[in-house]
Amino acid sequence: MTLFDPNGNRLYLNAEERAAFLKLARQRPARDRTVCETLHYTGCRPSELIEITPARIDLSGTAVTIRSLKKRKDSSGEQKAVYRSVPVPPEYLDTLNTAHGIREAQKSRRLAHVPIWALSRVRIWQIVKGVMIEAGIADAPHRSPKGLRHGFGVNAVVKGIPLHMLQKWMGHAQLSTTTIYANAIGKEEQDIAARMWS
Repeated sequence: MTLFDPNGNRLYLNAEERAAFLKLARQRPARDRTVCETLHYTGCRPSELIEITPARIDLSGTAVTIRSLKKRKDSSGEQKAVYRSVPVPPEYLDTLNTAHGIREAQKSRRLAHVPIWALSRVRIWQIVKGVMIEAGIADAPHRSPKGLRHGFGVNAVVKGIPLHMLQKWMGHAQLSTTTIYANAIGKEEQDIAARMWS
């Protein structure tokens, strides 16, 4: 995994692009807004987002639990489910609860386990791409849900999040996968370096 394509194009959204994306997403209808905010604040993949249920939203603990969809096996060689809990801002959870009735759904044994968004991965991709285009993000490889996920990782490193915590939040099996986010260049690299002098 890398943060640049073979032609040297950046594969992650930088801080300004993330901010522009979030600003425009907050002007969208509730469903599209919460899709975009969930991807922005959790760094999850679209295929992981469509599995999130009200039961996996911790409103008091301000976290979202995500089932990692990368294939993992236990010691016997059997497939195993791996879950990760990602801390998120309380304001985001307030929006999610208001838009989708999370607290009420959690009271129902049936509704608590129904996915919040009845969308396909393709539809999520279209929603995200539309917001990115409207936000003025350049037509380049990073203008995608994966660019948003990579932007989450780079942002965490810039903000000083320890790599082992980022590994957990992104659902990486190996720390070596997570370390790519420390390879940011340009403004992000300058921000990381600035922490040494502050």
